[in-house]
Amino acid sequence: MTDLFPPTRTAALEKLSAFVPKAARDYASQRNYDLGPGQHDNVSTLSPYIRHRLMTEPEVIAAVLGRHALSSSEKFVQEVFWRTYWKGWLEMRPAVWGGYQQGLARAWDQVQTQSGLRGEWEAACKGETEIACFNHWAHELVNTGYLHNHARMWFASIWIFTLRLPWELGADFFLRHLYDGDPASNTLSWRWVAGVQTQGKNYVARASNISKYTEGRFSPLYQLTSNPEPLDGPPHPPRMDAPEGDRLDPSKPSVLVLHEDDMSPGWLFEQGLKPLATATLDATAQISPLHVAPNVTSFKSALMDDCTTRWSASLGPLTTGLTTAQAIKDWARSIGAEQIVTPYAPVGPTATILNNIRALPVIRPLRDFDRRAWPHATAGFFKFKKKIPELVGAMTGLQPV
Repeated sequence: MTDLFPPTRTAALEKLSAFVPKAARDYASQRNYDLGPGQHDNVSTLSPYIRHRLMTEPEVIAAVLGRHALSSSEKFVQEVFWRTYWKGWLEMRPAVWGGYQQGLARAWDQVQTQSGLRGEWEAACKGETEIACFNHWAHELVNTGYLHNHARMWFASIWIFTLRLPWELGADFFLRHLYDGDPASNTLSWRWVAGVQTQGKNYVARASNISKYTEGRFSPLYQLTSNPEPLDGPPHPPRMDAPEGDRLDPSKPSVLVLHEDDMSPGWLFEQGLKPLATATLDATAQISPLHVAPNVTSFKSALMDDCTTRWSASLGPLTTGLTTAQAIKDWARSIGAEQIVTPYAPVGPTATILNNIRALPVIRPLRDFDRRAWPHATAGFFKFKKKIPELVGAMTGLQPV
C-alpha cells in the first residue's frame, strides 16, 4: 500500500515541505502520540525516503533549520541523527550484525521444529494474539509498511516480554515489512528494547503509557508482563575504527553500481565520475531467510526506478536488478571497467554482497556527513547528541543532492 508513501523524490519533497512548519514546538509536544493509520501528521513520515537516501539527512535538516532555530527544532533534528548514530555504532562493531543473523538462524530452526513456538510466532505475525493493540500494529505494519516509532517500541516489548518470542524473529518481521527497514536502526533498536544493547536496561511497554499516547484507543490493562528482566546477551565486541571511505579517481574507466542505501548519486558525479555504464544492485532477497513482503520489494524497486530516471543522462547504459557479487563482477568486466564505483554501503545485505566482489577494485566513497558523524558513535546516544550542534555547523556550505 504505497498510497501513503508514493515512491518518488517529488513526493518526498512535498512531504518535507508540508512538515517543515510543524518541525519545532508542534513536533516536540506531539511526536509521541500514535493516532493510527493515516493519522501520523504529528511526525514527518519521511523515514522511508531518508532510509534509502532518495532524500538525504543534510537536506532534511537544512530545510528545517531554514525555518526554525536549532534550539526549537532540536527534538526533530535529534531524531534524524538517531539513524546516523545507529549506523556509526554498527560500522564500528559489524560483528553484532553477524550475531543477529546467527541468532535469527537459530530461532528460525526452532520455529520449524517446535510446533508450539511456530503457532505463537504465526499468531504474532498475523496479529491474532489476545492483545488488541499488538494485533492492530501487526496489521498496520503489514498493510502500510509503516509504524509510528512509539508503536514500534511497544510492539517489540510485547513481542519479547509478554509473548516471549525470540527478539531476532521480531526484528526480522520488521525488516521484511517496513518501508524504512534499516539493518542498523532495526537491529540495534530491538536489542535496546530487549536489554542487550544497553546491557541490563530494557524497555517495558506499560498499559498506562499506551493508553495515554494512543489517546485511549488502546488500554491493555493486566495483559502485559509488568516488570520483566532484561535479556542476557554477550558483551559488545571490541570497537573498530570508523570507516573513512575510498578516494575516487574519476580518470580510471569506471562503472557505477547503485543500491538501496544511497539513491542520490549526484555527489559522485560532482567528483568527476563519468561511468561507462551503470547497474542497480537488488539485495532484497538477502534481507531475511524468509520472503520479504511484496509491497516492500515493489517499493524499493519503484524508488530505484525514480532514481535512475532522474539521473539517466549521467548513468550511461543501464543494467537493472543484479543480485550477486559474481553477476556484478562479470557485468563490469564485460564493459571493460578497471574499477567499480559505488556509494559506501553500511553494514547490511548490500555491503555483504559488495564485500564478496573479487578480482576487480570496488571503490566506495563515503559522504562527508557520515565521515564526520560516525566516529562519535562510540558509546550511548546521549554522548553522541552532544556533538550534534558541531555536526550541524559542519554542514554549512554542503549542497546535498
